[in-house]
Amino acid sequence: MRYGIDVAILGELAEPACLVALAREAEAAGWDAVLVWDHLAFVWGTPSADPWVTLAAAAQATSRIRLGTAVTAVARHRPEVLAQTVATLDRLSGGRVILGAGLGGVREEFTAFGSARPGGAVLDEALDVMTSLWSGDEVHHRGAHYTVDEVRLAPLPVQRPRVPVWVGGTAAGALRRAARWDGWIVAGDDQEGRMTLSPDSLAAQVSELRRHRATAGDLDVAVIGVSEPGSPVRAYAEAGATWWLEHLHGYRGSVERLVERVKAGPPV
Repeated sequence: MRYGIDVAILGELAEPACLVALAREAEAAGWDAVLVWDHLAFVWGTPSADPWVTLAAAAQATSRIRLGTAVTAVARHRPEVLAQTVATLDRLSGGRVILGAGLGGVREEFTAFGSARPGGAVLDEALDVMTSLWSGDEVHHRGAHYTVDEVRLAPLPVQRPRVPVWVGGTAAGALRRAARWDGWIVAGDDQEGRMTLSPDSLAAQVSELRRHRATAGDLDVAVIGVSEPGSPVRAYAEAGATWWLEHLHGYRGSVERLVERVKAGPPV
């Protein structure tokens, strides 16, 4: 199992320098990834940072650690613009990006701006458009929601054949969608920092996920959770997790306390 941090870049953590400092400390302490929330939290009165700008800053402050979102509401973006943004960050970071993708769990982030929260069909088509653009081929697409007329993206991501896509969510549709891509992200804790996802529950969901997997091959399973330094999380690895993402947010304490947790290193 590999280990990363998942940072809620809201409230006090919306200051971009906080994420850069956490990313530096995470790389020095042996963590393998830095993922961030992607929310328009200012809609409900909470400061929130742009994930792509903060990750770009973290890319310049690090050299090894993977970088990404957990997760992006893809339908809040035009797929061609998001494809370009992710490709640019992948080049800037030397091929270290992971795109966490989902429907978006907060309806107000759509409705406050006059849009309805789209369904799974929109997300599926958007991801297909993005991966077609990342291929480097000329894209001709006529779909129910998007059109692309003879466009070739450049420059392309460093990672081939595409930037890894990890799908978030626990609904049946999310599991089927995750099985099509490169990984699945599941939240395992609550706001108070208690684990709500047991290893047995995770194992059952991983079994269902793999039932939908049409082809053999690696599939990452990333559990977002909370741990203390040195505490064992191997039961989740035995249940099928390939990543543990330590959840860092304002409810866990001050920025200084979160930095200390990162400095202490991954769980065992």
